[in-house]
Amino acid sequence: MASVVNNTLSTTAILLVLALGTFILGLSELSMMPMLPLFSETFASTPAQSSYTISAYAIGVVIGAPFFMITTANMRKRNALLLFVSMMFIFNGLSAFANSLEQLILFRFLSGLPHGAYFAVAILLAADIAPANKRASFMSKVFMGITIATIVGVPMVTLVGQNFSWRYCLAGTAVLALVALILIVKFIPNTKNSAPSSLLSELSVLKNKLVWSILGIIIVGFGGVFCIYTYIADTILVVTHTPAYTISIAMVMFGIGCTLGNYILGKAADHSPLKTTGIVLVGAIVFAVTYVMASHNIWLLYAVIFFVGFSVGLSTVIQSMLMDVSPNGHAMIGALVQCAFNTANAIGPWVGGLVIANGALPNQTGYVAALLFSGGFIMWLLSALQMGKQKSLTTAI
Repeated sequence: MASVVNNTLSTTAILLVLALGTFILGLSELSMMPMLPLFSETFASTPAQSSYTISAYAIGVVIGAPFFMITTANMRKRNALLLFVSMMFIFNGLSAFANSLEQLILFRFLSGLPHGAYFAVAILLAADIAPANKRASFMSKVFMGITIATIVGVPMVTLVGQNFSWRYCLAGTAVLALVALILIVKFIPNTKNSAPSSLLSELSVLKNKLVWSILGIIIVGFGGVFCIYTYIADTILVVTHTPAYTISIAMVMFGIGCTLGNYILGKAADHSPLKTTGIVLVGAIVFAVTYVMASHNIWLLYAVIFFVGFSVGLSTVIQSMLMDVSPNGHAMIGALVQCAFNTANAIGPWVGGLVIANGALPNQTGYVAALLFSGGFIMWLLSALQMGKQKSLTTAI
C-alpha cells in the first residue's frame, strides 16, 4: 500500500513540475498579446509593428522544435528538460532588458526556440508514466499548465504591465524558469530512455499525408484563435471603450474557456475525436463572426471570448489523434504539433495586423478569424475523408 501511495505521489509531482514548465511557456507566449499596446507606447511603434514580437516567438518555436527534437532525441529526458528550461530563463531575462523593439523581437525569437521541444518531451514523459488507458488524460494534465496560465498568469501580468512595466512580467517569467530548473532536478528521475530513438523512424512521420492534413487543422484553423486573441486589448480600448482593467477580465474569460474546453473536449474525444473536432470548428466560425458585433458590449464580448478560448481545448484532442494515426515518431509529432500551433500564432497576428494596417478596426479581425477557422474546417474534411478511406481499406483486408 505504501509503495502505491509513493508511486502516486511521485507521478503527481512529475506531472506538476511538467505543468509548471508549460505554465511558464504559456506566460511567455500568451502574455505578449495584451502587452502590445505597452510595447507600442515604449518603443513608439504601431500595433502591427509591435505584433512582430509575437510572430518572432512563433517563428522561433517553428525552427527550434524540430531541430532540438532531432538533436536531443536520445538525450535523457531530464537532461533535455533542463536544457530547455535554462534557455527559457536566459532568453526571457534578456527580453526584460531589451532597449529597442528590434532587440525585443530578437530575444522573443530566441525565447521561442525551446518552447516546442520542451512541450514534446514533457508530453512524451507524461505518456510514458501513464497507465495504458489514461494516456490522453495524463497529456492533458501537462497541457493544463498553459490553461492555468491563461486564467491566472496572463491577467496578472497584464495588470502588472499596465501599472508598473511589461519588463517586470518578462523578468518574473525568467524567475519562474529558475524555480522550475530546481524542481526538475529534485523530482524528475534521470532514467535512461526506454528505447533509443531512430532518426529515420522519427522522420518517417513526414511521409504520412494524414499527419499533414491533421496538422493543417491547427496551422490554418488555430490562426483564427490567435488572430482574435492578439488584438483583444486593442479591441477593448478602441472599440468597446471600457477601462484598461477589463482587458485582464477578458483574459480570465479566455483562460476559463481554455481550461473547461481542455477538460470537456478531452472527455468528448474519448468517444469520437474526429466528430468533436468538426463540431468545435463550426462553432468557432460562428463565434468569430459574432465577435465583431459583440465587441460593442463588454459583457457580450466576455462571453464570445470565453467560447473562442473553449476551442483551444482541441489541442490535446488533435495531439492524441495524431499519435493514433502514426504509431511511430511520437517525438517528431510532438515537435510538429508545436510547430503547427506557432505557425498559426505567426499567421493569425500577421494577417490581423495587415487588416488593421489597411484601416480596419481591431474587432474586425473577427471576420479574418472566421475565414481561418473555415480553412481549418476544410482541412478537417480532408482528414475525415482520408481516415474514412483508411478504415475502409482495413475493413476490406
